[in-house]
Amino acid sequence: MNQMISEDCQIGSNVYLAPFVNLYGCEIGDDSKIGAFVEMQRGSKIGKRCKVGSHSFLCDGFVAEDDVFIGHGVMTVNDNHPRAAVGGRLEAEEDWKTRKSTTLVRTGASIGSNVTILGGIEIGAGAIIGAGAVVTKNVPSGATVVGNPTRVIG
Repeated sequence: MNQMISEDCQIGSNVYLAPFVNLYGCEIGDDSKIGAFVEMQRGSKIGKRCKVGSHSFLCDGFVAEDDVFIGHGVMTVNDNHPRAAVGGRLEAEEDWKTRKSTTLVRTGASIGSNVTILGGIEIGAGAIIGAGAVVTKNVPSGATVVGNPTRVIG
């Protein structure tokens, strides 16, 4: 199959990996399913019994606990103030490390297709994020949020 999986990934048992995934330095829990064209960067983690839809990008610092649903085309951000160059030189990895943020998705949350999640966000247990939303602040457990930026509707 056409997959790029580095040796430093920790992949649990009974995990389904679709074709064309790009995984490096990440962790995937038992019984999870990763769709086609998903990229999981070094430092990203998915718990047990999670589903990640195709074309999603899970960056370093993204952590999903167990039973989380991630729709198609979900984009995560870990640098809320990105720059290409600093002081006339191209940024290097050491410049970026001081700005990266952790995003935590608690157990049982569902994230709709084409959602963008900024860095440093916590999505509470059982929360639902509507399709196309832009998550710019924490989401309470059990809440349903939609829009850009998200607002609670239930």
